[in-house]
Amino acid sequence: MEVGAIGIALSRRTMFEAADLGVRMVGAHARSVWGSFLPVHLFAVGVATALLPWGAGWPCLFLICIKPWLDRSLLFILARAAFREETRFADLLLAWREVWWRDLPATLTLRRLSPWRAYVQPVQQLEGQRGAERRRRSAQILQNHRGAAFGVQSAFASIESFITVGALVLPMWFTTIEDRNDWFGMFYTGSGLGFATVQFLAYALTVGIVEPFFVGAGFAMYLNRRVELEAWDIEQEFRVVFAA
Repeated sequence: MEVGAIGIALSRRTMFEAADLGVRMVGAHARSVWGSFLPVHLFAVGVATALLPWGAGWPCLFLICIKPWLDRSLLFILARAAFREETRFADLLLAWREVWWRDLPATLTLRRLSPWRAYVQPVQQLEGQRGAERRRRSAQILQNHRGAAFGVQSAFASIESFITVGALVLPMWFTTIEDRNDWFGMFYTGSGLGFATVQFLAYALTVGIVEPFFVGAGFAMYLNRRVELEAWDIEQEFRVVFAA
């Protein structure tokens, strides 16, 4: 990784400050992020809709399980953004084997259960180690930062839940008391394909909005850890001085 080419002002931060930097990074590259990620997300949503006849729970569970695969596209986009490179969907297609296919079984099983998934994902996807070497590197990146990584992942899971529930509850405040009771009744009974579709689409929309920020926060925390381990901030300053 060529430190001098990174388009981020590297410095030692707390992990939560780094997570905030990652959120801002996603906002700064919003066009590139959602322009490239949206087709991938819509593909996953389209596949999940096949499960709607069995209720909203199954397609939502499918999206939950496939999140690490979606995150691989987002990390590819954000890693390029860190080096001032814009990403188009065509760039994702050109790198499809590396982004979408490599380590797919592990991505959808063991790593899905990780309580600090976004934080260690750059080790697994960007550094290229395998086997015991990868496990040692992940342990080094995680050292003393498991709590912060778990806290950020928990925070984004809560945000996702609140937005989904809020989107479903909001229409009730624009209805009469009678209609509001009917709406509550549909929550408890879960009846009807139409309401299941509404529930699923509310969750899918929330994932499409929140997931890029989650991956961005984890990626920035990873970069911050690299600054701690390898003094990237000092190297970046030296490059600027000698270039002048």
